[in-house]
Amino acid sequence: DTSSQISHSTRQPLKELGFDKITFDEAAMNLYDNGDSTYGGFGSAPKFPNTACVSFLLYYAKMSGHAPFEAFALKTLEKMAKGGIFDQIGGGFHRYSTDARWLVPHFEKMLYDNALIPINYAEAYQITKNQFFLDVMQKTLDFVLRDMTSPDGGFYSAYDADSEGVEGKYYTWKKQEILSILGNGIDADIFCLYYDVTDGGNWEGDTILCNNLALSTVAFKLGVSEETAKNSLYTSCIKLLDERKKRLPPGLDTKVLVSWNALFVSALVKGYRISGNTTYLNAAKKCVSFIESKMIIDGKLLRTYKDGHAKIDAYLEDYAYFTCALLDLFEVESNAQYLQSAIKFGQILCDEFWDASKGCFYMTGNSHEQLITRPQNIYDLSVPSGNSVATHVMLRLYHITGNDIYLDVCRASIRSTFRASAENPFAFGYMLNVMLMTFTGPREITVLNPSPDVRNTLYLAYMPDSFVVSINDAASLEVLSDAYPFFKGKIFDQTKTSVYVCKDSVCSLPLSDIDEIRDKLQSSSFFKV
Repeated sequence: DTSSQISHSTRQPLKELGFDKITFDEAAMNLYDNGDSTYGGFGSAPKFPNTACVSFLLYYAKMSGHAPFEAFALKTLEKMAKGGIFDQIGGGFHRYSTDARWLVPHFEKMLYDNALIPINYAEAYQITKNQFFLDVMQKTLDFVLRDMTSPDGGFYSAYDADSEGVEGKYYTWKKQEILSILGNGIDADIFCLYYDVTDGGNWEGDTILCNNLALSTVAFKLGVSEETAKNSLYTSCIKLLDERKKRLPPGLDTKVLVSWNALFVSALVKGYRISGNTTYLNAAKKCVSFIESKMIIDGKLLRTYKDGHAKIDAYLEDYAYFTCALLDLFEVESNAQYLQSAIKFGQILCDEFWDASKGCFYMTGNSHEQLITRPQNIYDLSVPSGNSVATHVMLRLYHITGNDIYLDVCRASIRSTFRASAENPFAFGYMLNVMLMTFTGPREITVLNPSPDVRNTLYLAYMPDSFVVSINDAASLEVLSDAYPFFKGKIFDQTKTSVYVCKDSVCSLPLSDIDEIRDKLQSSSFFKV
């Protein structure tokens, strides 16, 4: 059975290479030592979100039991969401902060940031169950769905930083303006105190909305209940957002890139898992349909789409991100077509992009136009490298299909980067997560005929070491178990939910009781569920 191959072949050889827990200890300490203990984030200014490094610290904290790493990552997310880098009334994140406090952003909004960042907030919500993190995730996804979505279902690339030739003009306020919208009463008092609105402003005479006070403090100071303050802020934000829409908006780059769209599809699937909001799932499916119908010619991906035309052969990151997004969709939808497409593109990654001599993927495929040299990029910077994501894809495809080719490529890729990752974790955040998953697991969890209770238990648990695949009907299971080892021997029972937890060559009996499922997840993992 495949899991016995997995434990035998993925874990031991990596340890023989000197790849062990110390690799991760080193990387985590490196990140932690560069952390800003006051405001979160890494280094001083400018500050970037560094999403993959935040994910790695959360994962490492669970594996190692070292709570300070988790606390630091959560503080970073809290400070970002309360700063000006987050659009407090419209949702979504600006590109980076020009200062250490996350107050003054560079006001551009990029699709890739608003795809990568919500996943951090989803993870934080899984860990803490704190509504604050869920709200930030939803406001960010909702912003893209509202303001960056094409009628076809693709997602636009970016908003400029300036409007009317002035950077940030669209997003900043004068106190007088807010008073004229909200009136001179308690609503304006609550809003101004909560969002740091003063006569002098906090940036060049204007105010960038940010939040330094707890809602309870604001309510206490103004002599109202917390519930009253919360409701007041909610309606005030809607009024200000409506008023802001009357301003001349920043320029919108309406090209659709496969790579960034795929990142956002993955974010939508995560958002659906965490919130249960089917709007996110439907938008993810619509985007994939759009890419499949408009951006794939003769079985090959094209990189960019604008004004009704797709062009430019896709690069490594396009194939890698899109394959990952298809696998994410497959895990929640159990539609074999998503998996079949992922396998087809995974094969293209191996055939067209893989350089076996260096243990690394090329950025361009064999059939791409010939460049003088074929570049390779292994660094995870503002977006994860195509190399890291392709390695993740190989790990996932191996576990589902049992095809050793994927495993060999995954291992060779990790072997070529793991030392550099430990020494320079800032440049390998995503790859470190893939390495951790290879090292600690992965666990394969199959949910047949999922009840809402069981689905929520599994989707709301923080389990970065696991693949959770939901199968909604017996026909889907039949199609899948005929073709893929992951599903063989599992039995669909129409009368109840059955959960199989497999790890290191051992599968549980089918579990239906929530407490039993929780116990099994805890006993088969480094993690507490």
